[in-house]
Amino acid sequence: MPVLVLGVLLAACSGEEGDDLDQYMRDAAKGIKPQVKPLPEVKPYTALQYNADGTLVDPFRARKAANKSSALQPNLNRPKEPLEAYPLESLKYVGLLSKNKLIYALLKTPDNVVQQVKVGNYVGQNYGRVTQITDREVILNEIVQDELSGDWIERASNLALQE
Repeated sequence: MPVLVLGVLLAACSGEEGDDLDQYMRDAAKGIKPQVKPLPEVKPYTALQYNADGTLVDPFRARKAANKSSALQPNLNRPKEPLEAYPLESLKYVGLLSKNKLIYALLKTPDNVVQQVKVGNYVGQNYGRVTQITDREVILNEIVQDELSGDWIERASNLALQE
């Protein structure tokens, strides 16, 4: 019997009209118009060339274009020497050879190969040219691009003897 009374009460409360909250929700949705901003114009992607041997600009660093009238520029048309494939920091100066009045520096590569260089050879990825070999270090002149102007400049570098 209590279940029957409860069922009758629930049926009486579920009228089709509903209360004023239901009416407000139906009316509120009628007057609202969504305002969607238009999507921004998509610009086409332009791919930049990047070469790991360092002949082109690093894509992660913004630079100005190099001044073409600069007197100092690396010779990009000459054949690359084997030690130009390695960053200068990865090479180790491990010894010195002297033969027929010529002095050779022994440089060890990251893959544990020892190569000999003489004055005038190119070493490293910044167009470094060996200018002097002593029993303590190998001195090089590198040609790099200036961060601000983009012009090619010369800088001195060295590889100290590893003992």
